Amino acid sequence: MEGTSLLVWGIVFGAIGLGYFTYGRRQKAVVPLCVGLALVALPYFVSDAYLLAAIGVVLVALPYFVRV
Repeated sequence: MEGTSLLVWGIVFGAIGLGYFTYGRRQKAVVPLCVGLALVALPYFVSDAYLLAAIGVVLVALPYFVRV
């Protein structure tokens, strides 16, 4: 079950990251652009499903709290 959850979380956070990256590039906003890149790359470096979900949720919420 671990491999399936990693795959699902990776797809979810990758899709959200692609949206953040596109938004950040078009609006010239640094925080969503960087968070989008981090969300897309995150599943390649984290191999625990719980850690992947926790870091992903923090990164998804980051642009709402950090305005640059």
